[in-house]
Amino acid sequence: MTAAFPALRLRRGRTSPWIRAMLAEHRLHPSDFILPLFICDGQGCEEPIAALPGVSRWTVDRIGARAKEAWEAGIPCVALFPNTPGNLRTIGAEEALNPDNLICRAVKAVKDACPEIGVLTDVALDPYTEHGHDGLIDSRGCVLNDETSAMLVQQALVQAEAGADIVAPSDMMDGRIGAIRAALEAAGKCDTAIMAYAAKYASAFYGPFRDAVGSGGRLKGDKRGYQMDPANSAEALREVALDIAEGADMVMVKPGMPYLDIVAAVRGRFEVPTFAYQVSGEYAMIEHAAAAGAGDRDALILETLLAFKRAGATGVLTYHALDAARLIAG
Repeated sequence: MTAAFPALRLRRGRTSPWIRAMLAEHRLHPSDFILPLFICDGQGCEEPIAALPGVSRWTVDRIGARAKEAWEAGIPCVALFPNTPGNLRTIGAEEALNPDNLICRAVKAVKDACPEIGVLTDVALDPYTEHGHDGLIDSRGCVLNDETSAMLVQQALVQAEAGADIVAPSDMMDGRIGAIRAALEAAGKCDTAIMAYAAKYASAFYGPFRDAVGSGGRLKGDKRGYQMDPANSAEALREVALDIAEGADMVMVKPGMPYLDIVAAVRGRFEVPTFAYQVSGEYAMIEHAAAAGAGDRDALILETLLAFKRAGATGVLTYHALDAARLIAG
């Protein structure tokens, strides 16, 4: 039951900043964010990424300082993505299993610089393959599910041994969550969490990210044979259910803003920690819109991030994490 106008005037709850703050249903906090960081080879370098204004790749010796900056801003976790040198990218993606590869060295550097912060690592083969796909391929160029999954298990173990707190399979191979969970348990890594890219769509919003990790120009064909069709929503719930049943501790929907309906449906159906990835194309659109005078940058950042919380997201992977944390802090 509710009163009717004029006994009820909803505008009374909007008259002043203090009452709007008091009645706000959702709030942003720096602990809602995970900051993605890109790693490059070399020493003492920062490489600005043209497709992602304001975002850079950092060498291992400088990545720890970036993680510490995030922690001091209240951000609890960073996600690491390597730009593997071209001479180490192969058909078989062997560098993914090298315990001294870029990602493993970066994990150790972050933990040395800031032991308190969480580290999430990407489990997928696209940063290591010469063809840019997330898995091993056959002679026809088809991505092989089971063979890829077996390699992802080994990759996850290597990353966990390096010190990763969360391994995040982003490949969309069937059955890989169960296989990784079983392997982590057998290896005594029972505290290593799995964040499954459970509903990852074959999206047009990934372009700048692929440039950032050096896989974009290498990609042969597309990823629609294993990533989800943007037309489907019920299928996303089936994917999430499978990953939870196989041992995922957290699930992710990717991309973010175009799939808020999926975020809301997943959180409502499963009531598990549900993350969204505000992907590179979303970030770039905000930056370019602000640069063109189409909107206030700070307001655009906070409004889009608040939309994730309103949809039910536990947290958001966003390149705007530091900006948002500073804006929230005032």
